[in-house]
Amino acid sequence: MMKINKLINLELTQSSGQTSQPPWSLNDEGEYQGLLILKESPVLIKLSQNNFKSLNLDYELPLNLDSSLFNKKSLEKEIYSEIVKIYNLDFDLDKFYKFLITDSKLIDSIKFCNGLRLFLAKNPFECIISSICSANNSINRWTKSISQIRYKWGEEILFPSGNFFAFPTPSKLSKVYENDLEEYEALNHSTEIECCVNNLKSCGVGYRAKYMKKTSHIFKNQLNYNDIFKMKYDEAFQTIIKIPGVGPKVADCILLYGFGFKEAFPSDVWIKRIISNLYFNGEDISANKVRDFGMDKFGDYAGYAQLYLFHYARKSGLMDKLTKI
Repeated sequence: MMKINKLINLELTQSSGQTSQPPWSLNDEGEYQGLLILKESPVLIKLSQNNFKSLNLDYELPLNLDSSLFNKKSLEKEIYSEIVKIYNLDFDLDKFYKFLITDSKLIDSIKFCNGLRLFLAKNPFECIISSICSANNSINRWTKSISQIRYKWGEEILFPSGNFFAFPTPSKLSKVYENDLEEYEALNHSTEIECCVNNLKSCGVGYRAKYMKKTSHIFKNQLNYNDIFKMKYDEAFQTIIKIPGVGPKVADCILLYGFGFKEAFPSDVWIKRIISNLYFNGEDISANKVRDFGMDKFGDYAGYAQLYLFHYARKSGLMDKLTKI
């Protein structure tokens, strides 16, 4: 077992609804389990912690792989590097907290969100589809839908702890039926339409199915998401917002959680209410104004500030107050 000595509240980070991916599964030993597809091999990561100052990191290899064929030191170095990246452990939370205490409106967010970190995508394409699925949707519903997509069309990998599923590739997802009618027609009416459940809509994604299908074709045939990592924020934003089903808020979620653009400030109705209450005396302001305000005020900390503002409002009771307004 490895140990990573960094400040993190693993439970809060996992449950915070960030659209990089659904939260990792929690086993009976209190470990968060997540599948990573590494250069060396697929691995099942197991994370736990005794306090917020460090992470306990363990892993399993697939049952059908001979562990003697791998360089353990090289593999563990890659695992360590990936966990640091996914949980943004190189980000200096202490420095960020010093920034927050310069604003009296943000000081309490440290108490309610201490150790909360960005939960970044291990697979940018999964983040793109997750973010599209999250639009006008609850956290429980979109995470369940993405988990079903994994189960139905992702590669199944067997570990000592059980079966886990990778997220399907753009090529694989582009071939999935959009809805039951398309599936019914493709099967030449050979079964009852009610039995057609091998389609995107059967995963509870609703109207977003058509956007997911079109997006899969785009990343299969036109756009390489590795190119987005090389772009500046403005170019990346203009690229992402052209994807079907992606508006400004979803685009910023994708850029923040999928590609690590920390200057992104995703603005939805809740962030709009929070910013209006804290900084504009409850004035009715547009989402675009909120987004511009957040990016200008918080700069490179914008993504983290948005995350902390949302969960501060959630945990402090501010959100309940804003709901009644």
